[in-house]
Amino acid sequence: MSFSNSDTTSLDAENLDSIYGKGAYKYKSLNDKNTFVFSQSKPFDLIELEQLLQSVGWSRRPIRRVKKALDNSLLKVGVWRHDPKFPRLVGFARCTGDGFLEVTIWDVAIHPVYQGFGLGKQLMTYVLSQLKKMKISKATLFADAGVLEFYKSQGWVLEPKGKKCAFWYAN
Repeated sequence: MSFSNSDTTSLDAENLDSIYGKGAYKYKSLNDKNTFVFSQSKPFDLIELEQLLQSVGWSRRPIRRVKKALDNSLLKVGVWRHDPKFPRLVGFARCTGDGFLEVTIWDVAIHPVYQGFGLGKQLMTYVLSQLKKMKISKATLFADAGVLEFYKSQGWVLEPKGKKCAFWYAN
């Protein structure tokens, strides 16, 4: 899948870059009512990120440690529901690793209100496309058992017991 900024209905490329940072791209939701923007360069509001992660049931983490984790991540991707005055963070994922051979993908989350819009699939497609650009050939992901089937349907290889871990290999 190719990511582009070709839809110019309400958010042209110049506005896209000024609000969300260089390299951001738009995604029109499956129900065509919302525009979402994926960005690696828009800074995160740590409180908003914490609220997103709590919305999917994760426990609270110290903000200072979250900031350090973000600072030490190879890739951080936010998904915002576009609003020119108040973009809202509704999705997130980050990667850590050696930057050459392998990464681990962490903290993949889509706000429950926006689940079912195709954002999870788009987020993982975007993350993997960025890893390919970085010439990363293997990714590991730890996930709760309830979402492993989602990753399997996206082509991830589950660990032998299929309980928590999945692997992706670049083709």
